[in-house]
Amino acid sequence: MTAGGARPTRTEASAAVSALGWRYILGTLQATVRLASLHQAAEIAARLVHECGTAADDSLSIDLRPGLLLLTLRSRRAAAVTQQDLDLARRLDTTLREFGLHLEPAAVRSVQALEIAIDALDIPAIRPFWAAILAYGPETPAAVPPGKPEQPDTTPPAPLFDPLGQGPVVWFQQMTSPRPGRNRIHLDISVPHDEAPQRLRAALAAGGTLVSEERAPAFWVLADPEGNEACITTWQGRD
Repeated sequence: MTAGGARPTRTEASAAVSALGWRYILGTLQATVRLASLHQAAEIAARLVHECGTAADDSLSIDLRPGLLLLTLRSRRAAAVTQQDLDLARRLDTTLREFGLHLEPAAVRSVQALEIAIDALDIPAIRPFWAAILAYGPETPAAVPPGKPEQPDTTPPAPLFDPLGQGPVVWFQQMTSPRPGRNRIHLDISVPHDEAPQRLRAALAAGGTLVSEERAPAFWVLADPEGNEACITTWQGRD
């Protein structure tokens, strides 16, 4: 058991709330709400926080923009989507419908999450540099038990997170030998599972090439016309 109850699998989390407009993306539940103005967005945001009660500080994040709310649910204590988050997803959907509003994965653009992947021969040697230059750290202080080091002795080392939750996550991919012929920093764009085919077609139509689909639908590796790589990723194929 974890904060908010047992952790559902990716498949369970997606199935539980997708029909409501939420999408499971990179270990979070995300959705958007279209609104008429910044004033209305602020009022609705306050109502949603009130609806979550004491669970809001653990699970809810809100990005408030003129005419738009981006909602994210993920337990900070558990560092994962929990049963609490699924319950809150349903509760927030009900509250919004009382105001004649509804959740959707796409508003200005689809919900998504961005990661930067850095290939490295010696991850412990380069990770402190990226943490320092970006002022990044572990996911949350709460995710590191008291008396434990920030980084458990695992491979690969834990990703680095923006403490304000604004910048992309940076993670490190272990290399066994130098790879001078390919870029060693690439973007991972995590999108809703039902949008991945459309995003893939758009990237190919824009001049990209498909490098590999061996691990699809977890990720497709693409390259721009000069060979710089990026991955379109989803939660599927990871459970």
